[in-house]
Amino acid sequence: MSLRLGDTAPDFTAQTTEGPISFHEWLGDSWGVLFSHPKDFTPVCTTELGYTAKLKPEFDKRNVKVIGLSVDPLDSHHEWAKDVAETQGTAINFPVIADEDRKVSDLYDMIHPNADDTFTVRSVFVIGPDKKIKLMITYPASTGRDFNEILRVIDSLQLTANFSVATPVNWRDGDDCIIVPALSDEEAEAKFPAGFRKVKPYLRITPQPNKTEETDSASA
Repeated sequence: MSLRLGDTAPDFTAQTTEGPISFHEWLGDSWGVLFSHPKDFTPVCTTELGYTAKLKPEFDKRNVKVIGLSVDPLDSHHEWAKDVAETQGTAINFPVIADEDRKVSDLYDMIHPNADDTFTVRSVFVIGPDKKIKLMITYPASTGRDFNEILRVIDSLQLTANFSVATPVNWRDGDDCIIVPALSDEEAEAKFPAGFRKVKPYLRITPQPNKTEETDSASA
């Protein structure tokens, strides 16, 4: 059965370029990004690994651990890492799973026979500290993933997990948010001291709550 949003991310043990892991234990209280590659020494994925490594400070400040996966063996991963460092100017600074037996790929439904019955599709899973799947994206082999978009979604997920808001189209960290319809106007007034703009009864705009708190703390 295919995984869905809100499902518990399957736990597994695996060999990685940074040693053996038990996935849930490795995640601990962090958020996680698990992303797969069709195979080693593929051009698009080489650029993705390098760029993701460059983003490590951004993932770190969001309490996010990143882990890659390919169905090739560890020695192949280590050789590929040399190419990534050479061509992208950054060494891989996160573990990459060696999924030779396709155990993890099958758990996460990463192999789509209509695309290819051997290689993993290029999937991304964002997993919360509660081990629930918060985001799933699958890309075609020809299209590089947008890891800035993945960071944007993580910002939204972390914000909306703590405040009664949703994020509108093209939202970026610091932009105004939408108050969830489940709150009455009276509840919204109490919950959002910065106030809100009522465009429609179901569409109420408020400044990003945690940014408002930061501003209030700075001015105190």
